[in-house]
Formats: sequence, structure tokens, C-alpha cells
Amino acid sequence: MRILFVGDVLGRAGRAAVVRYVPRLREKWALDFVVCNGENAAGGFGITESICEEMLMAGVDCVTLGNHAFDQRETLVFIERQPRLLRPINYPPGTPGRGSNLFTAARGQQVLVINPMGRVFMDAIDDPFAAMERELGACPLGVACDAIVVDMHAETSSEKMALGHFVDGRASLVVGTHTHVPTADAQILPGGTAYLTDAGMTGDYDSVIGMDKEEPMRRFIRKTPGARYEPASGEATFCGVAAEIGADGLATMITPVRLGGRLKREWPQEWGAP
Repeated sequence: MRILFVGDVLGRAGRAAVVRYVPRLREKWALDFVVCNGENAAGGFGITESICEEMLMAGVDCVTLGNHAFDQRETLVFIERQPRLLRPINYPPGTPGRGSNLFTAARGQQVLVINPMGRVFMDAIDDPFAAMERELGACPLGVACDAIVVDMHAETSSEKMALGHFVDGRASLVVGTHTHVPTADAQILPGGTAYLTDAGMTGDYDSVIGMDKEEPMRRFIRKTPGARYEPASGEATFCGVAAEIGADGLATMITPVRLGGRLKREWPQEWGAP
């Protein structure tokens, strides 16, 4: 099974990259399943129903979120009727929406997607490790599903790495999101789980983590409040990670994906040019 995970989509530039690249890559790479983090898709803060639909129409199978999940108030309503949109699974009971779901991939495989969120330097929410244990127990890899994809939305590398090792051998792919900078540690863990600490941002890298440079720089220099952050509007780099999953649900390959924009291009050479 071939899986593509797309890193945090930021603003209009990021959405344009999704619309440009996802349909092409689905065809050229014969992708079975595509997951995309969309928590910054609406001007850097949350997601709207129309934006979510735009991403799904482009060929994304599941959209994950994070700490900005409900920055757009309409999400509180439409997330209940959109099973392909996930919010962090360890939000308190009663939070609208769902934090995991089982999907049918292009060739009929069953893919479980889980969206935990870290707690270090983040909101005070429920334990992501306990939430993961419950989900993996309820839908074990190779028994109830063919692949498990985890979007660990967290601030610290250590918490992401700890969760990767915690589920090693029990999940197919664990990808970190939130920091908007791609890491260089793509690997297959000892138990067979593909892992990357951060997929990076699908957005304009001539920016400060996706936002127009001037206001963040001014705040760091002057230490006073000012204008609202606005997304940078230059060409986005399409960032993410590609993974190949074997019949046992464990990874046989993981490779970062970076296309367009300012960052050095990278993709799985064995899958062919994008």
C-alpha cells in the first residue's frame, strides 16, 4: 500500500499546492491513501467547511487537525457531519467530532487514522498515550485494519519520538505535525513503524512558519502587540512524507516529499518523478 501524508497546509498558498499536487501524485504514484493536516488552512487559523471540501475534492482521503481545530466556529458544527475530518482524539469527552476513523483505501484496504495531540507546551488536554492505547486495542493492526496512520500534533520532538516508539510495531506510519519545519529523521523504527518527527509545512517558506515576515519580526524586536498575523502568499513548498506499507501492515519504505517553492526537492525515486 502506498500512503502520502501532507504536512500542515497553511493559508491560500498551501491550499493551492494541495490542489496542484495531490491529483497528480495520486495518478503518477498510484497512491492508495492520502492524509493531510489542515488545521492552518483557513488563513493560518483553523479550517472551514468549504476549504475542507476543496481538499477532499483534490484527492485527500482524510484531513487531520490540531490545536487550531476550532479556531473557525463553524467547525464545531460541520465536523459532526464530516467523518473525513478528524480533531485531536484526546480532547475531553463531549468535544464535537471524532479523533479517529476507519477508511477504505483505493484498492479496498482498511486504513485507521488517529490524530493525537501532545501536552508539552500545548493545551492541557487528556493523555495522548492512553488514548492511543485504547484505539490500538480496539482496532489492532493486521486484525481489524490493514494500515494505521498517526498524526501526532505536538510541540516537542521528544514527545513525538516517545509516541513513535510507544506504538512501534502496532502502527504503520507515525508523522509529527505542528512546528512547520520538516525534519531529517525519516526512518523505520525497530518494530517496523515508519516515523518522521515533523512533516513540515505546505506553505510559503519565505516567511516565519508560514506567516508574512514583518509582523512576527516586529514582535520579536519590539515585544509589543501589533497587527494580525497574515499568511505569506508566495509559492508554497508541498511538504510531506511518502510511505510504502507491506501486507503485514508495517513499513517497507519512508521518504520525505518536498516539491515546488523554496526548499530542495525530494521524493521517493523508486516511485518515479512527480
